[in-house]
Amino acid sequence: MKTAEYFQNKARLSDANDSLAHFRYRFENTDNHLIYLDGNSLGRMPLVTTQLMENVIQNQWNDRLIRSWNEHWVDLPKKLAAKIAKIVGAREDEIFVGDNTSVNFYKLAFAALQFQKDRTKIISDNLNFPSDLYLLQGLIENSYTNHQLQILESEDGISMNLENVAAALDDQTALLTLSQVVFKSAFMYDMKEINLLAHKHNALVLWDLSHASGAVPVHLNDSNADMAVGCTYKYLNGGPGSPAFLYVRKDLQQSLASPIWGWFGHQKPFTFDLNYQPETSIWQFAAGTPGILSLAALEPGLDLLLEAGIENLRMKSVAISSFLHEMFEDILEPLGYSMASPKNPAQRGSHITLKHHEGFRISQAIIEPKNGSKVIIPDFRTPDNIRLGIAPLYNSFNDIYECVLRLKTIISEKEYLLFDNKMTSVT
Repeated sequence: MKTAEYFQNKARLSDANDSLAHFRYRFENTDNHLIYLDGNSLGRMPLVTTQLMENVIQNQWNDRLIRSWNEHWVDLPKKLAAKIAKIVGAREDEIFVGDNTSVNFYKLAFAALQFQKDRTKIISDNLNFPSDLYLLQGLIENSYTNHQLQILESEDGISMNLENVAAALDDQTALLTLSQVVFKSAFMYDMKEINLLAHKHNALVLWDLSHASGAVPVHLNDSNADMAVGCTYKYLNGGPGSPAFLYVRKDLQQSLASPIWGWFGHQKPFTFDLNYQPETSIWQFAAGTPGILSLAALEPGLDLLLEAGIENLRMKSVAISSFLHEMFEDILEPLGYSMASPKNPAQRGSHITLKHHEGFRISQAIIEPKNGSKVIIPDFRTPDNIRLGIAPLYNSFNDIYECVLRLKTIISEKEYLLFDNKMTSVT
């Protein structure tokens, strides 16, 4: 069995040889007593964001007022769409930026079901983010009352066999919707293979990229993906509630119509024509006035990802997660922890989930230590999942080394007994 000294030396050597290590210092970090492992829920703030937002607020909003619409703001969504397109492997005229993930999911799911009006079957899985399932249930309840939602069951709670997806697809399938990287276990679907399976039955596929974009290489065009949505406040570091994006393949844009007819989706919004004439591009999926402050705050995170390169980030992510898995086997597994993420790094995203029957109290002990230890922030997902988010732009091998040792100590010294099981509003 490997010793803690072995892992410490390995972490030091790995960090010393990390060509991306300098990006860590381009994010705000006002607390040297903190290790942040929750970038899969909310990314850190880039250093330049503060200066940028001061300029937007003071110079553009305060000084230039409404003149800033023509000077800076009206083209900002398209500028950001072009940058997101590079991160997710799409054309810039296939990405819309605005609204939130749920609203964008609703737009695309509604449009897909309207286009596939002779088909009544919708397929998803029980690994998907619940909000996506709620939206589908609402669509069936309120708009598509003849449709049925089939939720595929994972056999192990971690992954899904492609054979199960293939068996569910048929000529009545209108829409298949999945998360490319699932939120609890980080299991990652083979996007190209799933698209091929669905297209054999002329079914459309809607991908949720919220735990994938900025964390793993996404190849929307190369995989012939139909539609996708994604958030920008996780690995894209856009800030809390930052605007989401959606993707529609170019050749599908004339076939799918947004169900929300807002003035920014009009061909000429400032003619104020009383009759709606939708944009003929991806921007038909715009609705109301863009949120300029939140859009502006998104750009620094995108620039850092593009500078680092998603393939380079993926290599580092796999190296760190493999290091974590190695430490888990020698140090945590004997203490009752279990792995709730795929062992094969090619089948998982950039977070790893550990399970323990005292998972919630362990999470509290690592976030709010009572013995002067460093604060380490993961997140908790019911019933017993501790998620460790690896954001390779700013996480290090030493972060993982220190986290694993704390998880060991919390069990071996029974620190978790100092905490109760009362859930906080946000876990």
